[in-house]
Amino acid sequence: MVFYALICTFAPVMQTDNLYKIYFLTLLLLICPLTMIADSSPKMKYPGGKFYIWRYTLKDKQGTPYSTEHPGRWLTHKSIERRRRQGLPIDSTDLPVSQKYIRAFQRTSEDVTRKHRRGSTEWAIIGTSRWNNTILVRSNDTTLFRRLDSLECVRKSELVWISPDSINRFIKTSAHDGFNPWDSLKTSPYGNGKEQIEMLAGQRLHNIGLMGKGITIAVLDGGFQNCDIIPAFTRANIVGTRDFVYPNSQHFYQETDHGTKVLSVMATRESEVLIGTAPEARYWLLRCEDQQTEQPVEEDYWAMAAEFADSVGVDIISSSLGYNDYDNHPGYYHQRDLDGDKAFISRTASMLARKGMILVNSAGNSGMGPWKKIVFPADAKDILTVGAVNTNQKNAPFSGVGPTQDGRVKPDVMALGSPASLISGRGTIVRDMGTSFSTPIVAGLVACLWQAFPQKTALDIINLVRQTSNSYETPDNIYGYGLPNFWRAYMIGKLPNEKMRE
Repeated sequence: MVFYALICTFAPVMQTDNLYKIYFLTLLLLICPLTMIADSSPKMKYPGGKFYIWRYTLKDKQGTPYSTEHPGRWLTHKSIERRRRQGLPIDSTDLPVSQKYIRAFQRTSEDVTRKHRRGSTEWAIIGTSRWNNTILVRSNDTTLFRRLDSLECVRKSELVWISPDSINRFIKTSAHDGFNPWDSLKTSPYGNGKEQIEMLAGQRLHNIGLMGKGITIAVLDGGFQNCDIIPAFTRANIVGTRDFVYPNSQHFYQETDHGTKVLSVMATRESEVLIGTAPEARYWLLRCEDQQTEQPVEEDYWAMAAEFADSVGVDIISSSLGYNDYDNHPGYYHQRDLDGDKAFISRTASMLARKGMILVNSAGNSGMGPWKKIVFPADAKDILTVGAVNTNQKNAPFSGVGPTQDGRVKPDVMALGSPASLISGRGTIVRDMGTSFSTPIVAGLVACLWQAFPQKTALDIINLVRQTSNSYETPDNIYGYGLPNFWRAYMIGKLPNEKMRE
């Protein structure tokens, strides 16, 4: 991670002459080992010994007490109304996992526990996915997993997590109680965020009162360090939090500050310091990334978070997460899998527009590595995948590229991410690199645009953003459709539908 951070920091240098490249590489070789030692966190042995998590995909939803005619039993009114407004049906994928099958899993697990030495078998059903019809089971007993796999209701099973040997110890991070004097830029009310919003003409939406009011955004991330105490977030409309990582963090607001930075791009409203792209939107903070390991179960956590977002009526998901390589699972994915369906997370993401939500997802930062391409779920269908440009509107070299395996243009659009201005977990203004931060710039402005046209569907808004980007007529697999122009999208969006199609 340190090596990657240094690469991102000096990425613009790599586009200059050879003398600077030689200097950069020499500097990197000299300081990287020292930095890695200095940055290493204290470790502790993983508690409880060896555990595993398996994902079980079920054959059907037989025996469910729920019905698509009465979705109010598990979906909020806001979720149902969002679909009704867009003419979208409640279908069988929306039904909760069958309680009959969950009870069968519980009975089998209890039976295995009784037959083994008391206390030797530990197990828990740690989550389900409605849309994928799956159950996640965690246990230290491999016999149990084999028994569950033999159940008649199981279609397939897969190992998705193995406990690591060690994990990082918890270290509390404090936050500043205000900004530094030099963080204020008197030349613009947007302060440090001026360039990133003006590059997409978003400030013109703000000028006519479109700032995301009435739109709910879920931020799916790994942590929201100090969002509860940083003064800049006291005016942000955070309506709730939820942790989907197992076990849930005992310190929700003391995990990584990656989500803090992402949220700040949209939700901050500090004049002359930083104004986000959707300061009047509502926000759910959903933790679904496990910072301790990188394993396939995080796709399940992501799916659970997306389904929760659907159930509480979220309109837009901003996700700056992506996967292609996992611990303990070598060769898990290949580039040929980038078709929007192969990966569990991408298959889930491809369903979101059909549920009435817009997913804005980062393209990934693999452009300078061996993978080079977008990561999962950036390959999903009917979403906005966001790459990163620098201040000269040139492609950031780390930004993942397309196309998808089935030939779709990716990324969809670009925004400033090399660097973007953010608020760190310490409550200070920083500039950081990555498609993680170009993504919420776009997500916030999508909220402002949708505020203007609440009658439009998720697909309408996605297509409107693509069609009014500056390379729509000549897309490629580096810039996609280019830089969105949200003011143009607003003006075109006001035209009758038949005019928009001309």
